[in-house]
Amino acid sequence: GCRGAQGRFAYKLLHDLFANYSSALCPVEDTDRALNVTLQVTLAQIIDMDERNQVLTSYLWVRLAWPDAHLSWDKDAYDGIDSIRIPSSYVWRPDIILYNNADDHFGGSMETNVVLRSDGHITWDSPAITKSSCKVDVSYFPFDGQRCRLTFGSWTYNGNQIDLRNRMDTGDLADFVENVEWEVLGMPATRNVITYGCCSEPYPDVTYTLLLRRRASFYIFNLLLPCIMVSFLAPLGFYLPADSGEKVSLGVTVLLALTVFQLLVAESMPPSESVPLIGKYYIATMTMITASTALTIFIMNVHHCGPGARPVPPWARRLILHHMARLCCVYEVGESCKSPRRALGGSVGKGDPGGPGESPGEGEVVVEAGRCPQEHCLCHHDGLLRNVNYIAGCFRRHRATQRRAGEWKKVAKVMDRFFMWVFFLMVFLMSVLVLGKAA
Repeated sequence: GCRGAQGRFAYKLLHDLFANYSSALCPVEDTDRALNVTLQVTLAQIIDMDERNQVLTSYLWVRLAWPDAHLSWDKDAYDGIDSIRIPSSYVWRPDIILYNNADDHFGGSMETNVVLRSDGHITWDSPAITKSSCKVDVSYFPFDGQRCRLTFGSWTYNGNQIDLRNRMDTGDLADFVENVEWEVLGMPATRNVITYGCCSEPYPDVTYTLLLRRRASFYIFNLLLPCIMVSFLAPLGFYLPADSGEKVSLGVTVLLALTVFQLLVAESMPPSESVPLIGKYYIATMTMITASTALTIFIMNVHHCGPGARPVPPWARRLILHHMARLCCVYEVGESCKSPRRALGGSVGKGDPGGPGESPGEGEVVVEAGRCPQEHCLCHHDGLLRNVNYIAGCFRRHRATQRRAGEWKKVAKVMDRFFMWVFFLMVFLMSVLVLGKAA
């Protein structure tokens, strides 16, 4: 019986309230005074952050509260009914919209009910999926943070008609669903009063600044670490033997791999003048690999010097074959970095048994060939002696040519080792600089 009585009083209350009510006019008794409207925004979820189009899609709960001077009643006259819930289209609603809306359809809040109290105070809670424009700065991608603003204000009522204020100093994050890519650091709210060029009246608005920080783990494991590993692989091209024929192929393959990674980053970034941090790292690494490939071609040309090559210049012999070889620990078979080295570039005479690859008996052949054993005198065989001397001269010239070619090969080997350590150091320093700048 009590419930039935309350139901009859509720119908009577609804009929009495809206008998002469119009939802088209601002519900104030004195038009010279502004209507106080309070706004509170609850962030429920970040649906998407489109960096390329600079659009933030978020799920919000918007709460608006204002007094209606024409919708108050004596609750004792209606069986103690203190509040009723009615469709929001029945009452006047402030035209509070999102100023930086980026949605194609400009869809507003959901048509939910409003809570009307006996003193005329109206509370309207409505969920909304909003697309707002957000200026995205990707200079430190993937270690970047963004500041996205959500500006709410009335579209037609100025500050003399509606006084819009924020209920709290920050947005409500109590019911926020954690995002896998973005971490929310805060959502401070500020009230601004702006006079636009079109109108002389001030227009108040409430701006919520969403402070976001990207969770960089996904990009570290999928973009940054593979690039670092590929970059450390590039200097190993100097360690490959020149006769393998794969030195240039390795450099070109690494360059193509980095190009693929750079295209993956470029597809998700906006086409702006600010280059992301990881993009700068890719460009620096690709430049370094291009230089290493060019140096590899030059060193291979030095390695494959033909028989007609000039001897190694004295300055190159002293700088490369002596100092740089000892610094890079490049030594011949049977030697070590700490073993005493014989003088490089020393000439080998006819009878010098210390020449590379010559046995002590080779020099004695010519010496013994000039003697005439008394038992078997072969002095009348001059032609035979000339042929033997010619063969010995050819053999000596061949050994000298091999010696020059060996020196050029050793020069190329020393240069390979030197540039390998130089580029290893460059890759390490670039990686440290990128990670340090991101931190």
